[in-house]
Amino acid sequence: MEIESNNKLQNDERARLRRDYLQRGLNETELDPNPFTQFQRWLQEALNAPFLEPTAMTLATATKDGKPSARMVLLKNVDEHGFVFFTNYESRKGEELVENPNASLLFYWDALERQVRVEGKIERTSLEESKQYFNSRPFASRIAAVISHQSKPIQNRSELEQHFNELAAQYNNAEVPLPPFWGGFRVIPHTFEFWQGRENRLHDRFRYSKKSNAWRIERLSP
Repeated sequence: MEIESNNKLQNDERARLRRDYLQRGLNETELDPNPFTQFQRWLQEALNAPFLEPTAMTLATATKDGKPSARMVLLKNVDEHGFVFFTNYESRKGEELVENPNASLLFYWDALERQVRVEGKIERTSLEESKQYFNSRPFASRIAAVISHQSKPIQNRSELEQHFNELAAQYNNAEVPLPPFWGGFRVIPHTFEFWQGRENRLHDRFRYSKKSNAWRIERLSP
């Protein structure tokens, strides 16, 4: 009974946790007709704010039968062609993106009281693009990418570190070849949603939907 009582108290305390959003609003007149330009504006403001990882985004994927999963990844490039991140193609997310090439991204910048949702189709980046980014990474990161069978069980950390040290000694800060199982994915958006927190939970929400190569903007109810 004491455990149940403590849990109830904790749940009641969590239920009372709330904050109001008072910093700013978002009006139709402020929106750029191009969602990529609008995103770049907000991203730059996030980069100028004291965030630890302003390019961090939640990547949501699903199996072919609709079983979802989500994790944080880092945005490495964004332009009119889409949002790019890099990973192990044999990881859980890599396998799910192959069997179900649809994904959703979520950026949440709490200090700015903002979030951006992106939904779209998936394609792999070119081999050249993957090589270029891989070669720009620190030596240790390249070694880690080679040795990691991402999402697969391992015996212990010692095994992982031993493999890392062996390969680091083998290459000795020389060029590390791009593994065939590692590279980039691009999310090609068909929908954006920009959310700005507002007072009294009357948040500003705008959705961009692509129709015949043009973007339609709609205000959504909070």
